[in-house]
Formats: sequence, structure tokens, C-alpha cells
Amino acid sequence: MNKNNLPIYLSIAVVLGIFIGSLFNSGSSDAFLFSKKSPNEIKIKRLIDFIQRDYVDSINTDHLLDGAITQILGKLDPHSVYIPKENLQAVTENMQGNFVGIGVQFRMIKDSITVIQPIKGGPSIKAGIKAGDRILLANTDTLYNKNLSNDQIMSFLKGAASTPIKLQLYRKSNDSLFSLTLKRGKVAIKSVEVSYMINDSIGYIKLERFARTSYQEFKSALNTMQKKGMTDLILDLRDNGGGYVDIANKIVDEFLESGKLIVFTKNNKGEIDEDFASGRGSFEKGGLYVLIDQGTASASEIVAGALQDNDRGTTIGRRSFGKGLVQEELDLGDGSAVRLTIARYYTPTGRSIQKPYSDGNDKAYQRDMANRYQNGELLNRDSIKVVDSLQYKTPKGKIVYGGGGIVPDVFVPIDTTAYLNTYLYNTINNFAFDYVDEHRKKLQKISLSQYIEGNYIDLILKKYLEGIPKLKPSKSMLKTMTQYLKAAVANQLFGDEGFYKVIQEDDTMILKVLELESSN
Repeated sequence: MNKNNLPIYLSIAVVLGIFIGSLFNSGSSDAFLFSKKSPNEIKIKRLIDFIQRDYVDSINTDHLLDGAITQILGKLDPHSVYIPKENLQAVTENMQGNFVGIGVQFRMIKDSITVIQPIKGGPSIKAGIKAGDRILLANTDTLYNKNLSNDQIMSFLKGAASTPIKLQLYRKSNDSLFSLTLKRGKVAIKSVEVSYMINDSIGYIKLERFARTSYQEFKSALNTMQKKGMTDLILDLRDNGGGYVDIANKIVDEFLESGKLIVFTKNNKGEIDEDFASGRGSFEKGGLYVLIDQGTASASEIVAGALQDNDRGTTIGRRSFGKGLVQEELDLGDGSAVRLTIARYYTPTGRSIQKPYSDGNDKAYQRDMANRYQNGELLNRDSIKVVDSLQYKTPKGKIVYGGGGIVPDVFVPIDTTAYLNTYLYNTINNFAFDYVDEHRKKLQKISLSQYIEGNYIDLILKKYLEGIPKLKPSKSMLKTMTQYLKAAVANQLFGDEGFYKVIQEDDTMILKVLELESSN
């Protein structure tokens, strides 16, 4: 934005603040929306009209209003946010757990849109599209030899449900160029990234988010593994940024006996809303391990906090993010929306796990993750700062703390030797794809168990390192690169299950679970 426009920008921010404030304090928002125009509403409309008609420079008032709304919300708390209309569809799709499109995971490789994996149940896999296929044309639009962003690519491939799209593709495995027409349809956005049995008795579920479809996915995975004899479950909530509170409550209900408090919320009027377990859970007695880290936030902290406060299972990892605020999405009438904080939530013992904030999105709040690393908290449990006045006790007498995240029962430090920079991640992923693309027919004859147990990676790694002559990795880096490359190739061949089964061979939290199991 032009610095010369800053005064008018700030003026609109002030006026909008009065206007939006009147909306939030007017009692029923429905009554406001359907009542006669208020003086503040008339005032803001007149101001916009004056700017459009008389202001000396050309001003994009839509952009001006977007910026003003963002600035106002930034003065409230770090999690009240504005969602522009051009972003709302993607946000909504992610939370609903599906979108309408052709259903492929893709990457732009050497100026071609390359299918990494067709998504299960989507139109592409039903039409016979395979991993490695290049999408050259979508209807009459040329997609290769262009510097297209992911958003641009999606705009060509997505569309209304049941609308046809004609694709021209190239398949390297048999050097063929072919066309097919398919109808766009609903494509699932997975919440359960992966689920499988680690051994004969321990199951594993990696939950990415709490979307509308998350409970059904979770319940299906849970039932499947119970039928396989699962007696203990690892619920992985690492880097789970949250989602719908009611979905989190339904998942917690699977683990708690009837009448146990899951969570309660309190709004600005002091009204309290409590959620209790129904007793219909199918895993109320089995062994439970909950994995958390600094990326575990919001609804995933509700799950971890409810289980910890009810003395259910063992929480393992590092202190969670610390978001104890509840948001509601409010439609602004032009295709945009705000997510406004409407309540605080509290764990069953009564603790708020919201970390401190002073002025909306203040710098200290944003730097919290970096501060944790610098303070040594990610490496040493004793470096976690807790407030004695925010100490609580579970029914069995375990000490837990409020005031900034869930402190795990069993601490596992971050593995600094497992760090690879973005360049290495990208180059390893690109190499893994190229290698599989070149040897797809041969590699597809190998089962996942054969791949994990075999030494297929040695020759691949040697070839990869030869391609980076200046790279001289240390022993620890070489080990990390080997493991990640093996996982990246497995991902190309066997999908998410292949990736996780390989990468978790050295997963310190999974290893801690196995250690605890063996000592019981």
C-alpha cells in the first residue's frame, strides 16, 4: 500500500472499529442484520461513498476495507482473523474435509504437472490415471511449459460437481500420449493421514485436523485395528492445528467413561457450556498414548487436555502450542468472513491452556516458538516455564499446569540430528520421484515389507550423493538423509503408509512408547 494513503487507511480502521463494535455489542447479530440501518452503518457507507467520489487519488476501497478489518481484528487476540472472499472457499473445503475436482496429488516437475498419486475414491483413479502421468492439457488450456502456481493449476482442474473435463496426458512408462474425459466429483481431504498396526497389539493413528469428516475417518480406523487385535493405541496429534471443537469432543468420547467431563467453555457473559462423555466409546479400557508437540494446537489440545485431566492414557512429547480460544465463523455478506473469538475453553480440571497475549498479534506471541528453542525448552523438560499459581490436580493426584499449553506426562526432546534444510528436503523429494519414475515397473513388484527389510536404498543413496559433489554430510546428517530418502521413495511407491512406516523406524516418540510398553 502507498504510504501516502496511510492516514485514510487508519481513519477507516477507526471508523470500522466503531461500526464492527456496534455489531458485536448489539445483542443478537440476527436482529442487527435484519433491522433498519443503524447510524454507524450509514456513517461508514457515506465515508466509502465520499472516498470513491471525491478522494484525490484512485483508491481500491475493497482492498482498503480488507486491510482495515485485518488491522482491527489484530487488536483483539491472535486468533480472531479475517478471511478474504478469494480465500474462503479453500478454508471451507479444508474444514469440511472435501472439495470438488479431479482428485490428484501433483507437483510441477520440469515444467509439467506430474501426478504424484491419484487420490483414493476420486474421479482420476476411477478413470485410470496413474502416478507419474503428466497432465498436458485441461480442455483447451495448455498446462505444460508454463510457470503456473498451484492455485492457477487448481483453477483449471477444479469446478462444479459433475462437470466434464477433458485431459490430455503423457505416460512415461509406455511412452504414450492419450486423452480421457472424466467428471469432476467430491474428493476427500484426509484427516486421518495414516493408520496401521505397528505390531500385533499396538495401533497407530495420525490425525491431521478436526474437520467435519474427521470423526468418521477416525472411527473407521479405530474399528479396523480393533478387529486386528489392537489392545493399545498411539494417537498422534503432532502438528495438528485443530478444527471443530464438537468433532474433538466426539473423538475424546471414544476413550472416556460415561459422565466424564471433556471440556467446558465460557463466553463474555460468563455463561458456561459443558460437554460430557456419553459412555458409548469403543476404546474406554485399552492402553492409550497421545503424542503432542509444539505444533499441537486448539482442538487437539482439547483432546490431549481432556485425556490427561481424566487420568486416561499417557501424554508423550513436548509442550503443546497453547491456544485456548474458541472461534466462530461469521459471514460478512460479500463472500468474505471473520473468525471471531467468542469464548475460552477449559480442561476438566478447570485450567485454561491459552498462552499469554497482550495486544492481539504482538511480537512476543509470534516469537514464542523461537523462544522455546532458544530457552532450551525443546531439549530439556526442566526448561519448561510453569506458573505455580496455575497448578491443578487430576482425580488421581497428578499435577498439571495451565497458562500456556499441555505439558506432557513423558517428555521427549526434539531430535536436532534429524534436521534437514528446505533445500535438502526438496532435492531429496525430487530425486526420489525421478528415481521411481525411471524404475517404476521394477519397483512396483516389491511389497512394502520387502522394501522396508531390504537394502534397496543403498545404491539409490550413492547415486543421489554423487549428484551433489559439494555435499559432505556428517555421519548424523548422512543417517537422516538415508532415512528420509528411503521414506520419500516409499511414499512414491506405497503412499502415506509407506512413508510413515519407514520414517518412524527412528521416531523418538514412537520408540519411547515401545520402551514404556516393554517395561509394563
